[in-house]
Amino acid sequence: MREHRGVSREELQQSGLMAVAILLVLGVVAAWSVLVPGVSAWENIVVAVIGSLRLTGPVAAAFAAWVAVRRRRGTGGRSLTPWQAVRAPLAILVVTGGAFTATVMVLAVRTMITEQAGRLLPSGLVMGVAGLALYVVIGWVVGWLLPWTITPVLAGLGCYSLFTWLCHGPTWADRLAPATREPYDPFQGLNAAAFTDQTLWLVGVSAALLLGWAAVVTRQALVLAAALIAVLAAGTGMARLFTEEQPVSAQQIVYSCQEWPIMVCVHPGMRAGLPELGSEFIKIASRLAGTPGEFSRVEQHPRRDGSALSAGVIAIHVDDLAAGFAEKAADEFVDGLAARCDATPAAGYRDIVAAWLRGEPLPGGPLAEHRYAAAWFSGLTDVQRRDWLRLYYTDFTGCRLQSTHFGGQSGQTAQTGQYGQLGQGAGGTSTGPEPRSGPGHQAPGGPPPPGTGVPGAPWRAPFAEGGTPPSPRG
Repeated sequence: MREHRGVSREELQQSGLMAVAILLVLGVVAAWSVLVPGVSAWENIVVAVIGSLRLTGPVAAAFAAWVAVRRRRGTGGRSLTPWQAVRAPLAILVVTGGAFTATVMVLAVRTMITEQAGRLLPSGLVMGVAGLALYVVIGWVVGWLLPWTITPVLAGLGCYSLFTWLCHGPTWADRLAPATREPYDPFQGLNAAAFTDQTLWLVGVSAALLLGWAAVVTRQALVLAAALIAVLAAGTGMARLFTEEQPVSAQQIVYSCQEWPIMVCVHPGMRAGLPELGSEFIKIASRLAGTPGEFSRVEQHPRRDGSALSAGVIAIHVDDLAAGFAEKAADEFVDGLAARCDATPAAGYRDIVAAWLRGEPLPGGPLAEHRYAAAWFSGLTDVQRRDWLRLYYTDFTGCRLQSTHFGGQSGQTAQTGQYGQLGQGAGGTSTGPEPRSGPGHQAPGGPPPPGTGVPGAPWRAPFAEGGTPPSPRG
């Protein structure tokens, strides 16, 4: 069997094929874990492939260290030419780069089956290859300097710890690691210029390490000069990374929308979630119809977006399309309608109304008055509840609901009037909240009878008494 510097050629081929298979499996698994569920966008694929380096990078470093240890033992102290010195690590780069390319192809094939939003950034993929090269070079140099049996394990664990610290360490350090900021924000997009600068840094530092090692091994001044040029390239890339301006505003998005009977608009990469979001927010819109909180358009916005909205438009936040995403977005919206009441009795009343808006069973609450209010409110029809909410909307949002709003008595006798037939009070008598005067409670001529809509309200038509309102969730 022919020997090649202490390692048989057949052994090198077999280990290379095994490395490609392991890196491909790890790469696909790691990338799949980074993918934002349900987001059909090319940028999501780029971020996932780069994120796979968290696992494939340390494995590539361990493989490079293993080959370096065997190569170091096989040289027997003989001097090497520059080509002989760099040929083996370059071959490892080709092997690991092939596994990275195969990972990209697997995800790309899966992606091309469905329509994707955004665009594929080649600069992001090149940065991923450059990051993998840095892992390989570090593993090779460590394996050559420490030709021990345990060195490959140490190289893999060391690389994993180092780059994990860079990604989660100080804000200046995460730019030096071959990674992107996670989780991926579809509204923010990716910065092609930042990828280019990051590639320059990674290629420069990788070349500087490899050529610097080769200069020590070969004692060639020309190789040392090339290493110094690589250091300058790495420094240029680092300077550009630290001086570039971070994007502070979201990119312009052409929404994908669905209308019936309200308009629901999301990022084009999340259009698969339109039916579920529409079904969820139609229920809420039907319950808020005719109140100051009514809406006819739902728009997905980034969480850091503070732009003003037009009348009848609400903003929702959807991070991904994982199971239950629509319910989560609806709960977050309803929870933001009214101020938090802390531990005051008004909190129990707020929870009753919020539960109805969500379509959930009405909570009993910690106090007897809360349980009475829940029973009273459950005796109303949805039309009566909408009229009740229209009358007392500012009390609900301002955390000022009391027992008198739910047919109870608080220091005064509950009055039975035009609105008193909404529920049953204690003893079987019909009671209702006494109409209040003041800002937010002015009702000239008394409160409207149950079922009375607001003239001209655009959202009353789809859910008029003759129609079929959506059934509550749960």
